[in-house]
Amino acid sequence: MAQSMSANPGMNFGAFSKASDLKNRLLFTIGALIIYRLGTFIPLPGIDPIALSEIFDRQSTGILGMFDMFSGGALGRMTIFALNIMPYITASIIMQLMTAVVPSLETLKKDGEIGRKQINQYTRYLTVLLAAVQGYGISAALESAGNVVTDPGLFFRLTTVITLVGGTLFLMWLGEQITSRGIGNGISLIIFSGIVAEVPTALAGTLELGRTGALSAFIIVAVFLMAILVIAFIVFIERSVRKILIQYPKRQHGNKMFGGDAQYLPLKINVPGVIPPIFASSLLLMPVSLINLSGGQAGGADWLITLNALMGRGQPLYLAIYISLIVFFAFFYTAIVFNPEETADNLRKNGGYIPGIRPGQPTANFLDYILTRLTVLGSAYLAAV
Repeated sequence: MAQSMSANPGMNFGAFSKASDLKNRLLFTIGALIIYRLGTFIPLPGIDPIALSEIFDRQSTGILGMFDMFSGGALGRMTIFALNIMPYITASIIMQLMTAVVPSLETLKKDGEIGRKQINQYTRYLTVLLAAVQGYGISAALESAGNVVTDPGLFFRLTTVITLVGGTLFLMWLGEQITSRGIGNGISLIIFSGIVAEVPTALAGTLELGRTGALSAFIIVAVFLMAILVIAFIVFIERSVRKILIQYPKRQHGNKMFGGDAQYLPLKINVPGVIPPIFASSLLLMPVSLINLSGGQAGGADWLITLNALMGRGQPLYLAIYISLIVFFAFFYTAIVFNPEETADNLRKNGGYIPGIRPGQPTANFLDYILTRLTVLGSAYLAAV
């Protein structure tokens, strides 16, 4: 037995060492992510880093602070990857919503691989447009933020827009290369690496607070344990599905009997994913960002200053609106990505049915009922996390 136990690890290691394709994909993915991280430290031309740091210290509670987290600090340093991949994500969401309301795009979506490629091309065009608009907005905001820009003017805005759009398109291409030549979804890995890159800094800051006595050792340990429990809870919910039994009738062809199989239609508890919290946070943090970018004056708009005081993080009004927006976007996005009537029609065409439920509209009503209950649980889970 001892001999067999010692042989297994060697055999597994030898099998892994012979998997040249897997090793090449791992190395390509790691190399691509290293290139991305290096780009987050290449600054835009014409920026004063000291003045920029002061601006972002005031903006840590605004929408730029949230986007800076997704970009791995690239936005705070105002680098060539300041916009990160977010314009592409926004364009993908917009196109996904448009395919549900525009008949021509809906028809194109049903055309298979050809239609999917055409929609992806439209998504790229929209990414360029969104990145250009956001890049121009950033350049204009930097010029109006004080002495951040060393030489303001049309040339600065033009170079900033071109650089930021080019950085976003490069990351979009890099994500596609990771997907095809690396491991996993490239876009998700880029976002994940940007978020994880800030974890060591957060850990070091927490430990420094413990060293100086600002936080007790008990609180630090409790925070780490809570983080582990929250991650475990998220993994459990994201992997949980509601299985609906689908029965297919038997069919006879000649002397042989085919069909009669039973399959399951899996419905996730959290269908919309992280879309509701992102949309809700963006809407809530917009007034705070407008105030901070204008130096606290908000152009004389006193109502924005009052709104900022009432909707600070942790305030009752902020929490109430935040939870309401999460619930709204959870139901809205679920209705976009999953159509019970279309699913029921596809089941009817393929001869499938839910035991105890009549095909057609009764099946659609049953799926809508189940999906509504799941969305209630999913939206409550998102609000709690």
